[in-house]
Amino acid sequence: MSNYLLIDFGSTFTKLCAVDSINESVIGTASYSTTVETDITIGYHKALEMLFDKIGKVIDFEQVIACSSAAGGLKMAAIGLVKELTVEAAKRVCLGAGAKVDLVFSHHLNKSEVNQIVEKKIDIILLAGGSDGGNFESVIYNARLLGKAGIKVPIVYAGNKSAQDEIKEIFDEYQINGYICENVMPEINVLNIESAKEQIREIFLKQIIEAKGIKKIEEQINKVILPTPLAVLEAAKLLSEGYLNEKGLGEIVVVDIGGATTDIYSICTTTKRSDVIIQGLEEPFAKRTVEGDLGMRYSALGIIKSLSEREINFIKEDKKIDIIEEVKKRYNNVTFLPENEHDELVEKFLAEICAYRAMHRHCGKITEVLTPMGKVYNQIGKDLSEINYVIGTGGIIIKSKYKYDILKQTTNILNNPIELRPIEPDYLIDSEYIMAAMGLLSKIEPMLALRIMKKYLVNIRGNTDELSE
Repeated sequence: MSNYLLIDFGSTFTKLCAVDSINESVIGTASYSTTVETDITIGYHKALEMLFDKIGKVIDFEQVIACSSAAGGLKMAAIGLVKELTVEAAKRVCLGAGAKVDLVFSHHLNKSEVNQIVEKKIDIILLAGGSDGGNFESVIYNARLLGKAGIKVPIVYAGNKSAQDEIKEIFDEYQINGYICENVMPEINVLNIESAKEQIREIFLKQIIEAKGIKKIEEQINKVILPTPLAVLEAAKLLSEGYLNEKGLGEIVVVDIGGATTDIYSICTTTKRSDVIIQGLEEPFAKRTVEGDLGMRYSALGIIKSLSEREINFIKEDKKIDIIEEVKKRYNNVTFLPENEHDELVEKFLAEICAYRAMHRHCGKITEVLTPMGKVYNQIGKDLSEINYVIGTGGIIIKSKYKYDILKQTTNILNNPIELRPIEPDYLIDSEYIMAAMGLLSKIEPMLALRIMKKYLVNIRGNTDELSE
């Protein structure tokens, strides 16, 4: 029997998922607090003991592989030329590689911005700017400034190819841990993210996991192969597209509300309409956005900042929730768990805000324009209106009694004609918390990973038959 153990070393919990490949089933799951600050293997072995106790026996695994967002995950700075173009392109590369973009800079860097890179303890810098044949003075200036500042973290250059030779000389001159990749935007509004994305993944595997104290676990497992968000993205792509003769679910959105961030993944084309003019940067088929100010614990204060004073007062009067006090309670105690019905309702409400506002930032927008030739529609971003499924993952969604209410916030509940939100999707829940695990498994046995997801994702009404062939 071929059994796999798939591990997610998260910022808060280490989550294990054991899979039986013969029966295409999940043998069991378990989790324990991540102990990366002391010894990451301690939390792993505690979770493993819990898993074996749960299934009633000790089993051997053919392979043990992991993903990780421990120690704050992969923190990156994206630097470009024009905010709406190469800066946005660089940001999308970082997000697509499973990173959290902590800093974004455009044009010429200054010393204050370089100091922020040091103070934020950025793991990798992505330096971009200029389409091929275009401006390259800015990227050369920025590379030299980073070199003079003695920046030691890896720098990935993915800008104008005309500057590659001089950038390499600067890397050598200042002994920068630098890498040269293909331009992320070789032509205006054209994305080329795979080269830089793969380089970031390689740096993560070779250097970052060691710097964060995660490398030690590789003495006891086969390998840490992905950042956790990238594992979820890989699972979402597989679930959407299918594999060989096993059909996928079509176009989907995945909503992951955590303690520190709210991540939205959309796997779909930009639009199906023939009456729109697409504006802005090209949209990837598989897109991820991360809202670092929308989280249930570590980033809970961001929820308050996203609300107006009028909204805060309305919540207090209409919902009978003192949202400022409730948020502070969770921010000051990140291990807080609901103790009564009131706590659960507050959790629901905070998660609804995270889901609504994260989708507001993720989805495309459309506007009607009157011209001498008649009406035309300008679209920026992705049209999610015909999405088949919205899939919920993350502890707050999985454990909540109000799953439907939370996920419903991603749709066009206010009938806003401008926002291209999902209109009438079905709702699925990652009830066993296996999305990241299946992203890992997809690297070994994609067919098995796809079938398990279709088997274990639970329809919000408790009916999974429609997902199976």
